[in-house]
Amino acid sequence: MTRSMTGYARLKRPTGLGDVTFSLKSVNHRTLDLHIGLPSALEPYEAALRAVLKKRLHRGHVELRAAVERPRTAAAAAVNRELLDTYIASYRTLAAEYHLSGEPDLNAALRLPGILADSSGAIGEPDAATEAQLVDALHAAIDLFDQFRQREGAELAADMQSRQAAIAGLVDQIEPHREAIVAALRIRVNQKLADLELKLDPQRLAQEAALLADRSDIAEELARLRIHTAELKKLLEAGGEMGKKLDFLLQELNREANTTLAKSANAGEAGMALTHLGLALKAEIEKIREQSLNVE
Repeated sequence: MTRSMTGYARLKRPTGLGDVTFSLKSVNHRTLDLHIGLPSALEPYEAALRAVLKKRLHRGHVELRAAVERPRTAAAAAVNRELLDTYIASYRTLAAEYHLSGEPDLNAALRLPGILADSSGAIGEPDAATEAQLVDALHAAIDLFDQFRQREGAELAADMQSRQAAIAGLVDQIEPHREAIVAALRIRVNQKLADLELKLDPQRLAQEAALLADRSDIAEELARLRIHTAELKKLLEAGGEMGKKLDFLLQELNREANTTLAKSANAGEAGMALTHLGLALKAEIEKIREQSLNVE
């Protein structure tokens, strides 16, 4: 299925470290851009978690955040005595130096960063069983994440498929104008050569005019437009990872549309209808390109 690069998921699972909550969110990006924020207890497992993300995701600015909740016991929290002693000593030294009265506030001291240490939060060696639990939980979070992205991706795919059909229809509408444009260009070239009053062999003159007109024929451009449009249809119907392939195909479609417009620019009234169709063609290509920036 087609997946959007925009997504969100949140999952909570029990593990050997406690209840772990994974939060995943992503926005558009040309490549896979991972940003991982883990608490200290999960830092030994970052490499394994990063490997899962790289295996399951392909494009987007992806943020993974995690939190760990542990049951707190009386023994779990320990006071950083060295830091507390430093705080009290500094307080009393400054109070004496500035002739201030009062005693240190214990409640204020216990709110200092690092004064209470969670003994269960120490960073140790990664445990294989815990790593397996975390990897399994992350896979489950990515499954939810993909469900979110697939719902939005289905809407994007439907819109792009309708525009692909519009492009195919516009190419069909351009075809009948091809002969009229070639004929108009031949007349224009003949007129210009006649205006120059060059004394050339009439047969050679006709050959040169025909050659110049044939160079402005859009038959090859129409053939390539049909080929690229058919490939676009196959790609959209196949789904899956398609963002980079879409980008390439749309560049090719746009190039052929530009060439078609350039060749018909000097065809006078005969080229006006084709110009309108060509501009409509470019507009549909651009709309698909905008949507392609949102898919994986």
